[in-house]
Amino acid sequence: MKSEALLSRRHLNFFIFTAALTLFTTGYTPSAHSADSKPVKIAVYRGEAGCEGCSEMVVKSLVNTGLKLSISYMGENEKLTLNRQNLKGFDLYIQPGGGQDIPAAYDAIGDEGADAIRDFVRSGKGYLGICMGAYLADKDWIGLINAPLDSEAGRPGAEANDEGDYTLSVKWGGKEESFYYQDGPYLSNSAESPGYTPIAYYLNGDVAMAAYTFGKGKVVLTGPHPEADESWIDASKPGYIPAASKMTRLLKYLDPQKD
Repeated sequence: MKSEALLSRRHLNFFIFTAALTLFTTGYTPSAHSADSKPVKIAVYRGEAGCEGCSEMVVKSLVNTGLKLSISYMGENEKLTLNRQNLKGFDLYIQPGGGQDIPAAYDAIGDEGADAIRDFVRSGKGYLGICMGAYLADKDWIGLINAPLDSEAGRPGAEANDEGDYTLSVKWGGKEESFYYQDGPYLSNSAESPGYTPIAYYLNGDVAMAAYTFGKGKVVLTGPHPEADESWIDASKPGYIPAASKMTRLLKYLDPQKD
C-alpha cells in the first residue's frame, strides 16, 4: 500500500522512471546470462488494484537484478489483460502494492482474474504478492493461503504505528535490513497454510515475509516493499541493501516451473 503523502513527494520520479521503463513493458530480457538459457517469464500487474509507480518500481528492481527475465505488464488497461489464457505463457505473476482499499483492489482484478491466478499457481507457477498483493492473496480474497491477513502497523512492538510511510528494519538471514513499509501485513497467523515457511521478520518477531505452496505452485508474500529504491526508502539508515539484491533473493524462493 502507498500513502498519498509519498505519492505526492515522488510524483516527478514516477514520470521519470516510467518513461525509462517503457522499453521493458513487453518481453524485456536482460542479457547478463547465457544466451542458451530460457528467460523466466514474469507478468507484473498494472492497473486499478495497484498504485501510481508501484508496478514500475517492481519492474525497475527486476531489471536491475541482471537476471535473464522476460517481463510484461498485465492488467485491465494493458495489452495483456488478466485471464487464464494470457497467464499460460508466464512462469511468475507479481501483484504489487496498492492503495488502502482491499475490496476495491479485488474488484479491479475481478473474479475472472482471481480464478485465473489460482489456476495459474495451482498448475505449478509462482505468485509474488507485495503489501496489497499479499493482502489480496489471503483466504478472504484470491485464497492462496488459508488465513486472513492484518496490518503490522500498531502491533505490539512494531516500528510502524500508523498508515504513514516508514523505513523500518527487517531481519532476513540473520541480518537487519532496511525496507520501505506502508501498512503492509504481518504473516505470523498464516502458519497453518500449506508449505508455510517464514523468510524474514519484523523486529518485534512478527513474520514479515513468508513462502507457501498452493497446489503444485509456490507463493511468496511480503508486508514490506523489497522493490523500493532510495526514492522511497531512507537509504541513510543502517542496513540499506539495494532493491535488486532483495528481489534476487526473493525469486529464489519461487523458482517457478517453466513450460
